[in-house]
Amino acid sequence: MIGILIGEPKIGRFSVKAPIIFVVKSTKRISNTNMAPFLIATDLDSTLVGNDKALSDFNKVFSEHREKYGSKLVYATGRSLKLYEKLESEVELLQPDMLITSVGSEIYTPNKHIDNNWANHLSKDWDVDLVKQIASTYKELKPQSKSEQGAFKVSFLLNPEYEYILKDLKQQLEAQNIKAQVIYSGSKDVDVLPERSGKGKALNYVQELLEMPCDRTIACGDSGNDIALFTEDTFGIIVGNARSELKQWYEANKNSNLYFARSSCANGILEGLRFFGWLDT
Repeated sequence: MIGILIGEPKIGRFSVKAPIIFVVKSTKRISNTNMAPFLIATDLDSTLVGNDKALSDFNKVFSEHREKYGSKLVYATGRSLKLYEKLESEVELLQPDMLITSVGSEIYTPNKHIDNNWANHLSKDWDVDLVKQIASTYKELKPQSKSEQGAFKVSFLLNPEYEYILKDLKQQLEAQNIKAQVIYSGSKDVDVLPERSGKGKALNYVQELLEMPCDRTIACGDSGNDIALFTEDTFGIIVGNARSELKQWYEANKNSNLYFARSSCANGILEGLRFFGWLDT
């Protein structure tokens, strides 16, 4: 359903400068036709990227669908903008329609201008200095490089045998009225983010910007920090090389909107899109 905003224009709960047309989420799934535009939001490392031939095949197939039907591409990566740009120089990536970086704590336009509405939204109930102070009391947490720290993301490395400390870290943050989520992925990466952040919530926001409903949105991932993408009311593809934490989550949350591919990386994405009938071939 399409609607026109009347009164103060907003995107979700976010004020904007000009009136927009928005897409209302439908409670009924529409038929999966390969001739309709869709939005694909995909993680990069070990999901879209990891097999150069498969990436080239995806780029060709998606470019054709995008040109023919107006489909949209969003990257949802754990990388910072700096590390995303490094990856851009190493592999052939299509230009996205929007870019979600730093595990959903930053959103950029195709021209890499940061979305300040999103940043303002994340600032509520968040104090990055206090988060760093509390986290510094856990010697097991080793800070990641400076480029991977942000105003709304504090990142560490943690050996799997110390995973148990994360529950206590969360409790300490809550005791200081910090509304945060603590994400552990790849058996090494710890990201502390505002409760309002994360790849899934960022995808919801981008869906409204790009006017794409849930029943024409599909998310793709391989690790624990992608779980948030699959808990929204969208379709999902888990690539065949998924990490153990995502496999375990899938086994506990199987449903008809989720597809676990046999193939790895971009081949798994193409396999999933064909399974749902969203591609011509």
